[in-house]
Amino acid sequence: MATEDSSNTLRASQTTPEEMRGLAHRLQARAQSVVLRHQPEQHRDLLAAASVIEQFADITTEIRSAAALADGLARGLLRLRDSMGGA
Repeated sequence: MATEDSSNTLRASQTTPEEMRGLAHRLQARAQSVVLRHQPEQHRDLLAAASVIEQFADITTEIRSAAALADGLARGLLRLRDSMGGA
């Protein structure tokens, strides 16, 4: 029985860079809370996780920008080829 998606992997919803940054800020706030200041290991872990999420959000933004630029360049090259009568 065929399905529309032949992949066996589950599709996860995509988290935007803004949502990732929001999560990172919430983790930082939690790490700075009075409760966790007295638990240094959890404090460090939350700060490290927040930092990794921020970096991932930045990389995601850079990748999306590069992909949009590459798409624009490809479209421009196709228009140039078409205007020159290329096949």
